[in-house]
Amino acid sequence: MSAAAAAPPPGVLVVDKPAGPTSHDVVARLRRVLGTREVGHAGTLDPAATGVLLVAIGEGTKLTTWLGGHDKRYDATVRFGRATATLDAAGETTAVGDAPPSLALELAAVARGEAPSGSLARALDAERARTEQVPPGVSAIQIGGERAHAIVRRGETPLLAPRAISVRSIAVRGADPSSIELDVHTSKGFYVRALARDLGDALGVPAHLERLRRTASGPFTLADAAPLGADRDTWLARLVPLAEAASRALPVARLTDDGAVRTRHGKKLDAADFDLAPGVGPHALVDRAGALVAVGQAEGDVFRVLRGFGQRTSTDST
Repeated sequence: MSAAAAAPPPGVLVVDKPAGPTSHDVVARLRRVLGTREVGHAGTLDPAATGVLLVAIGEGTKLTTWLGGHDKRYDATVRFGRATATLDAAGETTAVGDAPPSLALELAAVARGEAPSGSLARALDAERARTEQVPPGVSAIQIGGERAHAIVRRGETPLLAPRAISVRSIAVRGADPSSIELDVHTSKGFYVRALARDLGDALGVPAHLERLRRTASGPFTLADAAPLGADRDTWLARLVPLAEAASRALPVARLTDDGAVRTRHGKKLDAADFDLAPGVGPHALVDRAGALVAVGQAEGDVFRVLRGFGQRTSTDST
């Protein structure tokens, strides 16, 4: 096939997603622009959210489990006075109410540059200490094989159990008399929409997430990103190559020449197959030339291949 029609090389793209499209919509667009079906996203962003969405290309799709498993960072605005069914601004209103006078005063103080105090400070500290979170009902979480949002659409209320999460930090960036702007750094699986709900509950006022922008997904940030409307040449220039993407997402273990051959055959490895023996957990296994050969993990005294990677070139057909 001609160079113009060649399939893109494998790797990872960082999309600065606009408000509106779903994560699947982003994948569909990039399939059209790049001329390949081998496209998938690692993690999701709600349609109303903007910012970093990782999209894997070609054999990069084999990395999605490890790409999406990292911490996330967000800029978020929580608006007080209205609660919604979806916990964000787009949802149907379920409750309205004015903020208590004390909260309005505390928000005004933050707007003047003062540190949070009183009930607001206590509520934020409680969220920083949170280790479990009840996800939103309108979510893709499965309950008995059915998505929670499908249960909500039937008019039923899904029973969602709390899930273990970690909050790395919540920093206050600003406020006005009825909202607060936050920089949120959390583990995978944390819902910022649920943070808005829980802050409102703690403060005795309906609340929802008015704005959400993901600024980082693990080691990938907005500095790596291009807008969704970018053309093919821009995406190819922005592509994070497969081996680099794997080395960002995982610790790296370098194989000997014999170890690389054994890895490509899917055989179990031992210390003699590495220039430097890897530690615990999944590792990106690269050969001495730096090419990604596999992702593997230690199991006792041996190292097992979890996913293998071929040596596909940019001239392969789609």
